[in-house]
Amino acid sequence: METLQFKTNINCGGCIAKVAPYMNESKNIIKSWKVDTTNPQRILTVETEAGAEAVEAIVAQAGFKAEEL
Repeated sequence: METLQFKTNINCGGCIAKVAPYMNESKNIIKSWKVDTTNPQRILTVETEAGAEAVEAIVAQAGFKAEEL
């Protein structure tokens, strides 16, 4: 299990609500996740057994961007 961080365009609670179903449905890939919307880079922190590309793809399915830091 590794912890990865991503710069995102997930700006607010509404955005988090939109991405949550995608992240939560990926339990085989993502163990836990959170977004710090107070940080200017909107940091997404993910505990995962998959690589950054898999997380970026899940975020993209929800209509948002994630770039690994």
